[in-house]
Amino acid sequence: MADIIQQLKETTAFIQHLYPHTPLAGIVLGSGLGNFAREMRVEKEIPYSDIPHFPVSTVEGHSGKLIFGELSGRKIVAMAGRFHFYEGYTPEQVTYPIRVMKFLGIQTLLVSNAAGGVNPSFRVGDLMLITDHISLAIVNPLLGKNHGELGPRFPDMSEPYSKDLQKKAKAIAASLQVTLREGVYFGVTGPTFETRAEYKMIHALGGDAVGMSTVQEVIIAIHMGLPVVAISIITDLGIREEDNVITHQEVLEAAAIAEPKLSAIFKQLVAELP
Repeated sequence: MADIIQQLKETTAFIQHLYPHTPLAGIVLGSGLGNFAREMRVEKEIPYSDIPHFPVSTVEGHSGKLIFGELSGRKIVAMAGRFHFYEGYTPEQVTYPIRVMKFLGIQTLLVSNAAGGVNPSFRVGDLMLITDHISLAIVNPLLGKNHGELGPRFPDMSEPYSKDLQKKAKAIAASLQVTLREGVYFGVTGPTFETRAEYKMIHALGGDAVGMSTVQEVIIAIHMGLPVVAISIITDLGIREEDNVITHQEVLEAAAIAEPKLSAIFKQLVAELP
């Protein structure tokens, strides 16, 4: 690919010309979570199609714009719509916005997603704090030449999700009387939902939830030294005895119902960031 450092500088300069403030945190909004912007005092919206070197989201439930403004009195930038490997983008394109947000000055990354429940105790609408992930089934976005300006050749992944931020999220959820489950997120490429046998395999390998996003984004965030906290909305159940047909519409509807709980946690978490 072309010089990513030069691309990042061009993208950052374009955005900073339109929005000169430095966001403290970046938030990635998953499927069905586009209404989160209602919690913000929006100051600027920039469609992905206007931003140099940005891909354009093609999935229903992902509106496709960067939203700048204030949440809990703190400057933030939110991705309303993310990019997925299954859309035909390269891992570098999928994770490019994470690098851009780091270049814009964010110090923390908050990630949300819609995920399939693999843990038999989970129910549709549950929130799951991601404590770790399994990335064996995705393409690592750091394959190829490493750019030392962005991060080390061999980044440590022993704590991809900040334990300090997890502790804060759990305390906030408890104060809001919101049940926050914990578990391991298993990343896959999609776009097919998993077979019954695959759900069983993922569960056997240690996954509590499975999804088609997040893992590549988190790898890039860690590569660049960004602390991460991530929460999944369990929008469907993979291990169940009855008819197991899952649709994207079902995912969007479940995410929309659970969104207020996730928004409340993120809102207070941003307020408590240093």
